[in-house]
Amino acid sequence: MTIRTGRAALIAAAAIASLSIGTSLYAHGNVTPQAVDTSDLPDMAGGNDNWVQHNPYRGNARALEIGQSAYGQNCARCHGLDAISGGIAPDLRYLELGDAGDEWFIERFQHGSSHDGKVYMPPLGEVLGQKAGWAIRTWVESKHTDE
Repeated sequence: MTIRTGRAALIAAAAIASLSIGTSLYAHGNVTPQAVDTSDLPDMAGGNDNWVQHNPYRGNARALEIGQSAYGQNCARCHGLDAISGGIAPDLRYLELGDAGDEWFIERFQHGSSHDGKVYMPPLGEVLGQKAGWAIRTWVESKHTDE
């Protein structure tokens, strides 16, 4: 009788452990983007929907502040605090600086990343808009490292 009880307890413990591990693995997946207040930033020539190819906020102190907050709200859960990745997503400190890095960043920001039917990064371009994207890029660029 105690063998059956012990076996049942072991099976129950294994099931609970499996369920808790499964939810941890999915924890970064279904995330709702948080709105970013970009009203303090200059407007884009073609509006917020006509994407420019180069970061217009590079060197803008207010964009840096807004980008830091926006990154913390929308990107840090996967890309890590202070842009230091824990391995779930790319470490953004290693993105190229300048126009070459802008091209990769904005492509990912607008369209996200998915492989084999799995979404690794949701597309944020339409949700957060161009101004928020470039503000985040401005902040990420300030964290760049070659190490």
